[in-house]
Amino acid sequence: MIKLESISKSYGRNQALGQINLTISQGATTVLIGPSGCGKSTLIRIIIGLIKPDMGQVYIDNTILGSANVNYLRRKIGYVIQEGGLFPHLTARHNVAIMARHLGWEKSSIEKRIKEIAQLAKFPLDGLDRYPLQLSGGQKQRISLMRALMLDPDILLLDEPLGALDPLIRFDLQTDLKAIFKELKKTVLLVTHDIGEASYFGDRIVLLHNGEIVQQGSIKEFVHHPAHPFVTQFIQAQRNPLDNFEDT
Repeated sequence: MIKLESISKSYGRNQALGQINLTISQGATTVLIGPSGCGKSTLIRIIIGLIKPDMGQVYIDNTILGSANVNYLRRKIGYVIQEGGLFPHLTARHNVAIMARHLGWEKSSIEKRIKEIAQLAKFPLDGLDRYPLQLSGGQKQRISLMRALMLDPDILLLDEPLGALDPLIRFDLQTDLKAIFKELKKTVLLVTHDIGEASYFGDRIVLLHNGEIVQQGSIKEFVHHPAHPFVTQFIQAQRNPLDNFEDT
C-alpha cells in the first residue's frame, strides 16, 4: 500500500532522514518508533505530501506521489496528529465534516457518515455541537480520528496521537483504537516513542535512530535478536519501573 524508495531529507547540515527504504503492508498496522529527533514525524509528513524529500520516491497504492496528484492521493489517507489539530472556531461536527463539505457531499450523507463513525469512535452524539475548548483531550482525539475516517480512506497515518493524554485516558483510547483497526482492516502507520504502545499495536515495528532504520520486525525479534546495540539500549531505557520492585 505504501512504498518508500531511497527517501532522504536534510535541513541545512542536519540530516533528518538518510536513504530510507520501507514497504508498509496493506491491511496491517506498522509502528514507527524511536527517540525524539530520529525522523519519525518527518517520514510520516513526507508520506502524506506535507514535506518533499530531497531524494527518493513515495508510492501510494503503486502510484508515485507528486505535486500533480498529491491532493487526490491525500483523499486515500486519514491523518491524525498529536493533540488532535482541530480548528478551534468550528464545532466538533464541522471539524469532522470539513472535507466532505469541501467535496460537495449531500447533507444527509454527511450526517449518516458522522453517526456511523461516532458510534465506531465511541463519541456521544450530543457532544458534536461543542467546540474544541469544551472537549477533553480524549474527546478531541476521538474527533480527530473521526475526521480522519470521514472519507473512508484506505490508509490511516497517526503521528503520536496519544502522547499528550493522561495514562487512564490513553489506556481507554489504546483499547478502542486497536478494536477499530481490527474491525476496519485498513493500512495503519502509527508513530510513537513508547515501546509498550508499539508492541500493543504493531503487526510490525520499525525502529529509527538518527534518521535510519535500525531494525524492523516483531517485538520478540527486537528483544531476543537485536540487530544493533541501540535496539537493546532503547528497550531497556523504557523498562517498567515496577519490574525491579520487591514487595517487602
